[in-house]
Amino acid sequence: MISLILGVLGLMVSWMGFIFFKDVATNKEVLEEGTNMPLVGAAGFTANFFDTLGIGSFAPLTAFFKAFKQVEDRKIPGTLNVSCTIPIAVQAFAFMTVIDVEIITLVSMLIAATVGAFLGAGIVSRLPERKIQLGMAIALLATAFLMFAGVVGWMPGGGDAIGLTGVSLLIAIIGNFILGALMTLGIGLYAPCMALVYFLGLSPAVAFPIMMGSCAFLMPVASVKFIKEESYNRKASIIIALCGIVGVLIAAYIVKSLPIDILRWLVIVVITYTSFTMFKSSMNGKAQLADY
Repeated sequence: MISLILGVLGLMVSWMGFIFFKDVATNKEVLEEGTNMPLVGAAGFTANFFDTLGIGSFAPLTAFFKAFKQVEDRKIPGTLNVSCTIPIAVQAFAFMTVIDVEIITLVSMLIAATVGAFLGAGIVSRLPERKIQLGMAIALLATAFLMFAGVVGWMPGGGDAIGLTGVSLLIAIIGNFILGALMTLGIGLYAPCMALVYFLGLSPAVAFPIMMGSCAFLMPVASVKFIKEESYNRKASIIIALCGIVGVLIAAYIVKSLPIDILRWLVIVVITYTSFTMFKSSMNGKAQLADY
């Protein structure tokens, strides 16, 4: 059954990849100016490297985009989803084959996240910049809180189950549907999905195939919507995708684990600061509209 799931994932990512690379090739003469390719490539490699180790890539990349002005705020959610789709699919192939998880739980949560992303991307891709800034500010702050809760031990420790039934499974499905929708706004799924998995008593190891699989399945669907709406930065996305694959492969098959507690604290500080800068930008935009 896992082979079938991975086969479907391969088809979905190939479909998205074809649309993505075709769109970049079609618009190669009008690719975004001002993109620092080495800098963006290094950010894509680093974010996806640590994403594979459980840090998450959306919040650090958002902080990078905002600090170095590489992607306009309106296009950040789309750029995050499009650029990280293929690297996260590589993660899913690496982890879904080595960790045992009950198939009904896995498939139902993957489908829920994908449906949530399909609905969410259609809304987010059409939102005005100020609303995206405000939404991302809230999303980043929520991510920082969840990471902080994990570091200081406020998160539940999880159990030893590899599957769910009954009400617990229903909660998991509804929760992952919501997280899939929120991911299209730029809030990473890893930290909240891990909290959900632990809360429901699943084994901590099971969090990896569920959260990586959820991202891998929902992101092609969301990304195609962002691509069709031209709501993403093409040049940054292609660079991050290519460098991100390298980062994932090194983290998954060579490094495998690192003492990253200090890095977690640094990421919490950075994304909290970025959250406030996003909030400030949204308020400035509101003030400009009022003046107008």
